[in-house]
Amino acid sequence: MATYVPHAGVTVRPLSASVSSTLWLVGTVLGALLIYYFIGIDQGAVSIFGSDTHVHEFVHDARHFLGFPCH
Repeated sequence: MATYVPHAGVTVRPLSASVSSTLWLVGTVLGALLIYYFIGIDQGAVSIFGSDTHVHEFVHDARHFLGFPCH
């Protein structure tokens, strides 16, 4: 196996994340999961809102366009 030797003059620094960038990342992931739930998983009958199908009907065409079956 070959051993990796960095080039001369290349400095390697550890990746650091600030609190604000971490909060942005967590917020983005949670928002994406929420959008994924409403478009891809919410079926009306198994909805977190009970048997209300308003969210399902609102995103119905987007579900089919993105390839999610719902019938």
